[in-house]
Amino acid sequence: MLAPIEHRIALELGVRPAQVIAAITLLDEGATVPFIARYRKEVTGELDDTQLRNLEERLTYLRDLEERRSAVLASIEEQGKLTPELKAEIDDAETKQRLEDLYLPYKQKRRTKAQIAREAGIEPLALSLLEDPNLTPDDEAEKFLNAEAGFADAKAVLDGARQILMEKFAEDAELLRQLREYLNEHGHVRSTVVEGKETEGAKFRDWFDFAEAIATMPSHRALALLRGRNEGMLNVSLVLDSELDEENIKPGPGPCEQRIAVRFGIKDQKRPADKWLADTVRWTWKVKVYTHLELELMNELRERAEEEAIRVFGRNLKDLLLAAPAGQHVTMGIDPGIRTGCKLAIVDATGKFLDSATIYPHEPRCDWDGSLATIARLAAKYQVTLVAIGNGTASRETDKLVQDVMKRYPEARLTKIVVSEAGASVYSASEFAAKEFPDLDVSIRGAVSIARRLQDPLAELVKIDPKSIGVGQYQHDVSQTKLARNLDAVVEDCVNAVGVDVNTASIPLLTRISGLNAGLATNIVSYRDANGAFRSRDALKKVPRLGDKTFEQAAGFLRVPNGDNPLDSSSVHPEAYPVIEKIIVDLNKPIKEILGDSRALKGLNPSKYTDERFGLPTVQDIFKELEKPGRDPRPEFKTATFADGVEKVGDLRPGMILEGVVTNVAAFGAFVDIGVHQDGLVHVSALSNTFVKDPHTIVKAGQIVKVKVLEVDLQRQRIALTMRMGDEPGKGSSRHDSPPAARGNHNPGRAAPRSSGAPAPAGNAMASAFAKLKR
Repeated sequence: MLAPIEHRIALELGVRPAQVIAAITLLDEGATVPFIARYRKEVTGELDDTQLRNLEERLTYLRDLEERRSAVLASIEEQGKLTPELKAEIDDAETKQRLEDLYLPYKQKRRTKAQIAREAGIEPLALSLLEDPNLTPDDEAEKFLNAEAGFADAKAVLDGARQILMEKFAEDAELLRQLREYLNEHGHVRSTVVEGKETEGAKFRDWFDFAEAIATMPSHRALALLRGRNEGMLNVSLVLDSELDEENIKPGPGPCEQRIAVRFGIKDQKRPADKWLADTVRWTWKVKVYTHLELELMNELRERAEEEAIRVFGRNLKDLLLAAPAGQHVTMGIDPGIRTGCKLAIVDATGKFLDSATIYPHEPRCDWDGSLATIARLAAKYQVTLVAIGNGTASRETDKLVQDVMKRYPEARLTKIVVSEAGASVYSASEFAAKEFPDLDVSIRGAVSIARRLQDPLAELVKIDPKSIGVGQYQHDVSQTKLARNLDAVVEDCVNAVGVDVNTASIPLLTRISGLNAGLATNIVSYRDANGAFRSRDALKKVPRLGDKTFEQAAGFLRVPNGDNPLDSSSVHPEAYPVIEKIIVDLNKPIKEILGDSRALKGLNPSKYTDERFGLPTVQDIFKELEKPGRDPRPEFKTATFADGVEKVGDLRPGMILEGVVTNVAAFGAFVDIGVHQDGLVHVSALSNTFVKDPHTIVKAGQIVKVKVLEVDLQRQRIALTMRMGDEPGKGSSRHDSPPAARGNHNPGRAAPRSSGAPAPAGNAMASAFAKLKR
C-alpha cells in the first residue's frame, strides 16, 4: 500500500511530512505561494517559493492519480473482475502510466478483431495452441469453423486466434513494464531527411542522418528533431541500438520479441505450433507493442523536453524581470525604424507620458541634422536624463544618431542605452495600451514601452504576455497551457519579491500581486483615481470586494510610500506590526528613527520578540527590513558598451574581444547580443575553463559579459563566441549543436530584432537645461 500523498511529496522534496501537510493546508485554504513563502515560514518550516511550486505541482498530479485510481477500481469492480491481487497492484501503482497498464485489459474499447474472434468461439483454440504447441494449428482450426461469423476456413480461424493472443500479450502489464524499461535503456531516436526535402529542409541538415539514445537526449535536440518532423522535413523513429547498423542485424527474433516469448513460455522446439506462435510473437511486437511503446516513449521524451524548455524559459524570464531598474529619471524612448522613421516618446520619472515625435534620420529621407535638432530640443525641454533605444531594425544607426547628439551637446549629460524591445509591439497593440493611450499611435506606444522598461523592467514587462518577451527555447513547440502556467507563476513570484507602490502601480502589475486578480486590481485603481492616493494599507479595505482574506494575502506586498505609517512602505506585514510596537518600546524611539538604524537593532535579541504566532524566521525578517527598509532585491544597474564600427555580422572578425549582453540561456549555451542584430552563441563548453553542467550557473539573461569571436558564418548567420579569452579562433569550441530553428530571437512582436540588449546605467542627472537650445 502506498504511503499518504503528503509523505510521498515530503520524500521527493527531502523535507518533513509535517512541512508538506502545513503547506497543503494553507494552499487548500486559498493562500498563494508568495504569501506562504514570505509570511508563513514558521508554519511550513521555511519552505521557499521553488519548493512550494514543486509541491503544488506534485500535489495536483498525485490527487489526479488518486482520482483516476478510484475510477479504475470502480470500473473493474463493476465488471465483476476485481480480484484481491489486482486490487493490490492497482493500489500500489505509483504513476498514471502503471495504472493505465493495469487497467488496459479491462478498459472499454471499440470492437476489435480479437473480440470478433472471441464472439465466434475461437478463444479456446488460441489458448490450447499456446498451452500445447504439439497441436497442429491447421488441424485444430478445422474444429472451429464458423462461416456465419466470417471464419469459413482454417486460415481465417487461425488469424482470429492470433488476434486473441496478440491482444493478450500486448495487454500484459508486467510485460509492458519490462519492454518499456528495455526500450528506455537501449532505444535510440533516429532521424533521416524526408526524400526530396534536402534543399527545403536545409536548416535541419544536422539531423539528416542522426541517432542518439533516448534516455540521454537533451531537451534542445529532442525539440529540434520534433520540429523537423512536424514541418515534414525529417523522419523520426525509435529504434533499438541493435538495429542501428542495418547491414549487420542478426537474423531471427530481436531482444524484445525474445522477452515476449519468454514471458509466455514460447520456445522453438520444432513442434507443430512453434512457428505459428513465433510468428504471433513477431506480429505482437511489430503491430501492437512496438507502435504503442514508440508513441508512448516519444511522447515522454517530448514532455521531458518541454518541461526542460519551460524551466529554462522561466529561469530566463525571472532574470529579465528582476533586471536592475534605471530608476526614476526622465527618459526618452526611441523605437528605431528606417522607412517609417524613428518614433520618440518622452516619459517623466514616474513613467507618465509627456510628448512624442517622429524623426527620419535614415534612408530614404536621411534627415540627420533635423533629427539631431529634434532629439536635442525635446531633451532640453523635458530635461531628459536617459535615452532608451530599442534594439530592432536600425538600432545601431540610431545609436550613432544619439551619440552624435551627445557629442554636439555635452552639457546635456545624456546617457544612451540599447534595450530589448521584445514584445513592445505586442503591448502597443494590446487592449490595455489602447485604454492607457487611446489618442496615441501604436508605434508611439511602443516607444513609451521602451522608455519605461528601462526605468523599471518588471513594472513594464508584466503588461506583456510572457511568451512574447522572447527569452525561450523552442517556446512555440511546447505545451502552451503548461508554458503559460509556469511563466505566470514566475511573474507572480518576481512581482511579489519586489513589491509594488500601490499608488503608482498599473492594473497589470497589481493583478500579479498575491491574492489579487484583474477585477480587484481595476477596483484599486478606480478607487485611487476617485479618492486620491492611499494614505495607508488599512485604507485598502475600503476598496470594493477587497475583503479580509484578500487583504491578508496582498497587504504585505503593497507599499504606501510617504503614508501615515512609515511601516506601510516596508515589506513587514500589517499583522506583524505588534512585534514592531514591542521593539519601539524597548528602544524608546519613534519608528522613523528606528528605520535604517542597524546599530540600535543589533543590540536587540530577535528571539525575545517571538510568540505563538510569530516565530524566529518572521522576527528575523522584520529586523532585516527595519535595518534596510524598502530594500530592492534586484541588482545594481550596469551598462554594456557595444564596439564602434561593429554594427553587422560582416563587421566581425575572429579574435575580436567585445562586450555584450546575455539575451538567452539554453541547455547548450548562452546567446549574447554584441550589437550586430544577430546574437552569437557561447557554447556550454566555452563558458568557463572548468566543466559546466548547467549554463545558468555561469551566466543569466541580462548579464554583461566579455566575449571573443571564434568563428563567423555569414551564409548561415551564425556567430561562435567564447568567454574563455585563451581560446584561439579555429581551435576553441565553436559547436552549434542545435539547428537555426533553436537560435536567435523568436519574438512575434518585432520584425527582425536582436534578442535583448540589457539596460545600462543612467549617467548623472542633467545639471541644467540646454541654454543654447532654449534660446
